Amino acid sequence: MRKGTEEKTPIVVRPEAVERYLREAFGESARMLGVCALGADGGQGMKEFGYGKPVCLDFEVDGQVRRGVLSIMRGDKYGHQFYWDRAAILMFQYEAGGRMEKHVRPIALGYFDQDDRLVPVSAPKEFFIISEKAPGYDYYLDLQRIQKTGLEPHDLDMAKAFASWLARVHAAKKDDADLYLRRIRNLIGASECIFGLVDAYPHPYDLFPPERFCALEKRIIDWRWKLRGFTHRLSEVHGDFHPWNVLVQEQGGTRDFAVLDRSRGEWGEPADDVATMSLNYVLFGLYKEPRLSGDFERLFLTFWETYLRESGDDEVFSVIAPFFVFRGLVIASPQWYPGHPPEVRRALLRFLVNVLEDERFDCQDFNRYLREP
Repeated sequence: MRKGTEEKTPIVVRPEAVERYLREAFGESARMLGVCALGADGGQGMKEFGYGKPVCLDFEVDGQVRRGVLSIMRGDKYGHQFYWDRAAILMFQYEAGGRMEKHVRPIALGYFDQDDRLVPVSAPKEFFIISEKAPGYDYYLDLQRIQKTGLEPHDLDMAKAFASWLARVHAAKKDDADLYLRRIRNLIGASECIFGLVDAYPHPYDLFPPERFCALEKRIIDWRWKLRGFTHRLSEVHGDFHPWNVLVQEQGGTRDFAVLDRSRGEWGEPADDVATMSLNYVLFGLYKEPRLSGDFERLFLTFWETYLRESGDDEVFSVIAPFFVFRGLVIASPQWYPGHPPEVRRALLRFLVNVLEDERFDCQDFNRYLREP
């Protein structure tokens, strides 16, 4: 078991590295004159808790003497566990600080690399990522085929492969209660999660009027407090494991898959991944019947049975409900999925209400969650 937020080697601010950075950021005429800690003792007086230890820099550019403060942030449990969290804060300060009356002006933005070299970021406008192009086709195309022509033997094998892979991924645990609680906060309150999705629905919405959304949010708060007792479950996760983020790969008569877009954190609650894929089997099944049955029920149960057998995680039933609500709000959304027939959307919205009322989810009797509450 991996313990706590990983400790990294402390950053060393070396004068020669600072001067090299100044030349890269301001031109070859830049020269460092001196480095010192801020304050008499480098501290912050009575303020004991801080986000880093600033360093005062005296330097010159084109013969003009300038003074600046080099600041970093330290990791903490307040949403700054990872360097990308801290980068977002510093990028905001760089962008917005200079536009506010009386605010000290930001001079430069950069990062420390693995060798404690200072690397400038110059006038950022937008960031991008380039990933490898993997072969394969989107898994949702298989689900569309199943809707039309039915299951083929390899379809059940693929559901088993997904569940086995998740069980292996989720086997990596991390002892960090604060990070688990953060992930639950994000699940409930983040702009792309439950509260944010609710706000993105039309207001008012005929299929689910405001009073029902209000009641749903209040019930979710009850689950937030229940999940405080499950911080031991923090595990490695994908975080967005659905049919549009899976590529099916065929070669030499065998099938494999690759996954895309891990974007909401490395560590979380395993139920998130399980809920995400399994509820999509329900979605595709509801297009054929107003209940889970036939081919998609077989996929749903095969996925669940494989995951439970290989993970040994019976406790997942006790925590999964709010993750179903999150994913249900996504796939029921008229913005994200505008083509759903009204009866499909109504069934998914009924599920959101009903699943929160069970202390333990019952995967063997899914259809009772689709009934009118």
